[in-house]
Amino acid sequence: MTIKLKKKILYTGTITLKTGLHIGGTNAALNIGGPDKFVVRNPINFIPYIPGSSLKGKMRSLVEIANGCVTLDEKGNAKPSDDPNSISGKLFGVATGNNNNRPSRLIVRDAELDVEACNFSNTDMLYTESKTEVAIDRVTAKANPRTFERVPAGAKFKLNMVLNIFEGENEEDLKKTLEQAIKLLEDDYLGGHGSRGYGQVKIDLVNPDGEDKTY
Repeated sequence: MTIKLKKKILYTGTITLKTGLHIGGTNAALNIGGPDKFVVRNPINFIPYIPGSSLKGKMRSLVEIANGCVTLDEKGNAKPSDDPNSISGKLFGVATGNNNNRPSRLIVRDAELDVEACNFSNTDMLYTESKTEVAIDRVTAKANPRTFERVPAGAKFKLNMVLNIFEGENEEDLKKTLEQAIKLLEDDYLGGHGSRGYGQVKIDLVNPDGEDKTY
């Protein structure tokens, strides 16, 4: 059996932060008095970015939950479906090491911070802010302060995704699943500490239907 690439659909757009975003990076360069948790940055130009793996993994997780592709074992542990023909499997692929492997149809690039889109002159760190929180021990009431680095609300990232369409596949179904993933993400959060208000995003595509490219 052979497969043939029909076309690629290119999606570009903007991810706008509605609240501060924290996607953790290395803490190798800790400074006394600085944040306890740093954001991920490009080590060459020190500009924050959203890893494509974080963005794609979150969208996949939300699609699996929304479409019932997650099961619970006898201990209550969640396990995503390994069915390559599931709604999630068709778009995001399946890699189990067994004979049911299916390559992902979606490529999600790292999203670079658009440093020209916002004024970062008032941030206390380069392109970011430090946010101090206090964890309260519910027994002793002892306060434990901690500081997180966040990309501030209002910052914009450049979104770039590619959807591969092969002959014989249902293009509209794949596009609808991707659209669902984007809508679910907007009503959820990206990165860490979302239940405390971090990571609310708005995604605007230049062309919601994407731009077809054939070879």
